[in-house]
Amino acid sequence: MPCDVKPRFVILYGSQKGQAQSIAEGIAEEAEEHGLVADLSCLSQNDMYNLEKEHAPVVFIVSTTGEGEPPDNALRFVRSIKKKTLSNDHYKHLSYALLALGDTNYANFCNCGKTIENRLKQLGAKQFYATGYADDGIGLELVVDPWLEGLWAAIKGTLSNMASDNASDSAKPDVQFNLLTSAASDLRPAISAESPDLASQSHNAANGDAGVPHVELAASLTRSVPPLSESTLNVPVLPPPYLDISLQEGDTSEQMTGPPNKDSLHEVPISKAVQLTRGDSVKTALLLELDISVSMAYQPGDSFDVFCPNRPAEVDELLCRLGHQNQRNHQVIISLRKDTKKKGAVVPPHIPEKVSLLFLLSWCLEIRSVPKKAFLRALVEHTADGAQRRRLQELCSKQGAADYNLYVRDAGLGVLELLRAFPSCSPPLGLLVEHLPRLQPRPYSAASSCLRHPGKLRFVFSVVNFPACSGRPAGRRGLCTGWLFDLINPGLVFPGKAESSGCPALPKIHVRLRPSSSFRPPSDPSVPFIMVGPGTGVAPFIGFLQQRENERQNNPKAAFGETWLFFGCRHKDGDYLFREELEGFVSSGALSQLKVCFSRDPREDEESVTSAAQPRYVQHNLLLHRRHVTDILLRQNGYLYVCGDAKNMAKDVNETLMEMIKTELEVDQLDAMKTLAGLREEKRYLQDIWG
Repeated sequence: MPCDVKPRFVILYGSQKGQAQSIAEGIAEEAEEHGLVADLSCLSQNDMYNLEKEHAPVVFIVSTTGEGEPPDNALRFVRSIKKKTLSNDHYKHLSYALLALGDTNYANFCNCGKTIENRLKQLGAKQFYATGYADDGIGLELVVDPWLEGLWAAIKGTLSNMASDNASDSAKPDVQFNLLTSAASDLRPAISAESPDLASQSHNAANGDAGVPHVELAASLTRSVPPLSESTLNVPVLPPPYLDISLQEGDTSEQMTGPPNKDSLHEVPISKAVQLTRGDSVKTALLLELDISVSMAYQPGDSFDVFCPNRPAEVDELLCRLGHQNQRNHQVIISLRKDTKKKGAVVPPHIPEKVSLLFLLSWCLEIRSVPKKAFLRALVEHTADGAQRRRLQELCSKQGAADYNLYVRDAGLGVLELLRAFPSCSPPLGLLVEHLPRLQPRPYSAASSCLRHPGKLRFVFSVVNFPACSGRPAGRRGLCTGWLFDLINPGLVFPGKAESSGCPALPKIHVRLRPSSSFRPPSDPSVPFIMVGPGTGVAPFIGFLQQRENERQNNPKAAFGETWLFFGCRHKDGDYLFREELEGFVSSGALSQLKVCFSRDPREDEESVTSAAQPRYVQHNLLLHRRHVTDILLRQNGYLYVCGDAKNMAKDVNETLMEMIKTELEVDQLDAMKTLAGLREEKRYLQDIWG
């Protein structure tokens, strides 16, 4: 008898940090359950697919990085479809669906997905399923989960139409799912996880309650309340394991001590460390100076990556929890399971061969990354206690999405904090290697110009502190900022103190330059520009102004445009960073206007937040000077640079700019938005922001 041939479709992904890839792999793994075959490829693997001849449905899963750019592994594909030589019917045979991942805290939300989709339409491709725009700012799963549920029916319908040669050109309009409107029919079977575990949970809660008044328990990371605690759950499909991992005794005395790719990095000494904040400031801001005289060159506006390890205490605790505390120096041997059903399975490329277990957990895996729902689902299988199993099932279920966001995602819990909260969970090492992403370097902006400080690179950071929460009884410091603080603490120079020749030598760190293509001062010095940088967001503008001051000294007869800086901090006497240097820029003429505000200092009119005499935030100062700002931007073709917090400041500044444009140009909201979009396209409204 002839064997049945399963219908086929194609999945293509572009991913910077692994989220889009993980979703694409999940679709490929689930395809078999729907009687389908999925051909999975990365967009960079152009020898694995051929869209010019592809007639099966194609599903794109793409993220966006930087200032709206495609991920590195999608860049070549995006460039190829942008070629002007392609005809309008180049992809008329192609049927596609697209899921775009982005973050509304940043400019150009889902720009890579939108770029691909717009170009596919221009080239004649037909859309067979509504596009999903998933927002990491509020939770990707709010869009991803319902989009995936509806995808299977759409693929099958398209394949059916193709098979009967009766396909209709009825592409659905784009829709943007959200928390209020994304209710979708349940296509996955309901997996009941309630009766035995709920009974166990109720029994445990009731023990010892005799004679004690009933107390209504509140929800937490480890405890749910009705209706969730009484619901039948739709949980994700269990991800199939795909790695074999063993530990072997061996000589690890010559193990590498830095990052895995250290041969491609610059190892540079820290030549100076100064605390910039004073007194009992809420945040501790530090300036570090690196000696780069023999290694690299940079320009103002560039940023660079700092490579740091996981904290030794956390690595030790994780080793103990995994039961491998006595095997820390054993070599880790990783290979693919011969029977794996995972599509496109590969040994993680970020893990070198023959490394020790200690090195693996210290330098290769992001053990503080927030566990994805697929990871939680896998942890269920290694949890002994019934109530804890039930709670993990809830957190990874569709019904428990709100609890997952509140207690896991928004709290920023890592795997170690999760394991502390669920003590009966004992995952194998392989599960962590399969689910934890690569340990990422942390980016910082250059806060100097090599014209002022030859052979030196300065940067500024605040030591990040994560507060205690339901799953974190005690607060903790940020990984990289805490590591840097510990490194330089013995030689730290405090405000008002002279540098001592007796300070201990500071260590070396590994860095990699990230040149900016656009976040730079205008190439024409006569063009005016405005800088908005509260707190440590002022860092790149120190480099801008050092360079401008040097240019003015070397070219006294040249024409220089106006420069404005809007700076803000909490207290004038506590965290006014670079105060003396900024005032010096004003005196020398390098900085035309310095507008400063202090959000926490006492003010005469406490009822007013936007007093003309005492503006509280940088956006209020912008509003006070809207005529000058809009004149520079709209009439003098000047530039605007914004650096700092994405979630609050950058959004507030953007909204303020729209209000200013509406007022000064006497236009409506839509026209103001178009004007701002035009400034972005012209690279005259630029952001260097972080979440």
